[in-house]
Amino acid sequence: MTHFLLEGYDLSAPWIYHAMKSRLYPDMRVVVIALSFRPGHVRTTTEWDALYAPGGRYFQGIVGGLSPYGIVPDTITFLNIFTDTSETAAEKIRQADVLYFPGGLPDAMMERIRDFGLSDLILQHRGLILGYSAGAVIQLAKYHLSPDKDYPSFSYYEGLPWLSDFYLEVHYEGFPTQNEAIRRVLDERKKRVYAPLAGRGGLMVENGTVTPLGDVMIFDPKEVS
Repeated sequence: MTHFLLEGYDLSAPWIYHAMKSRLYPDMRVVVIALSFRPGHVRTTTEWDALYAPGGRYFQGIVGGLSPYGIVPDTITFLNIFTDTSETAAEKIRQADVLYFPGGLPDAMMERIRDFGLSDLILQHRGLILGYSAGAVIQLAKYHLSPDKDYPSFSYYEGLPWLSDFYLEVHYEGFPTQNEAIRRVLDERKKRVYAPLAGRGGLMVENGTVTPLGDVMIFDPKEVS
């Protein structure tokens, strides 16, 4: 089983493409788990469409990011909280070769996955898992978020229990808040922290082996003084 934990939806960077080109194929079916939006930003079908429907803010980035691998829009479907039922959402997941988790709010995405009753089905997936930003950290059984405009204070959260051997500091730029969050995780959880540089790095985890892609800082508990 292969996981990609990335910074954004641009999948054409050389450090990503080299790893993905032998794992993504033109005939693959992709479902985008489009459940990570901010509650105050998406309250109607129209507002959802403005993000994820053709012409929406994120549609071309997500769909276009897959095009270098020959994956076309006809084989990409989006979970829609307004038009899908638990049954139709489950069927989209069953038919997919790739589960794609986009950016946004990971805790909100996790809550909606539970509301749809999809957690167990998602965990049964044996294809490829792809996610960026929020969609990267949600692949961890436990993850942390350092303070930012959406999350004013440091906290731990529960994700999907695929990966449990490390933590991830996404969009790393060496900010004091990020460094303090990393230090806290190392001290409290005693596990390695990977910190992909903003827009320049990511991880591939395949059958338990973690491979840094691009520029990734690695912090180990033993380094805490």
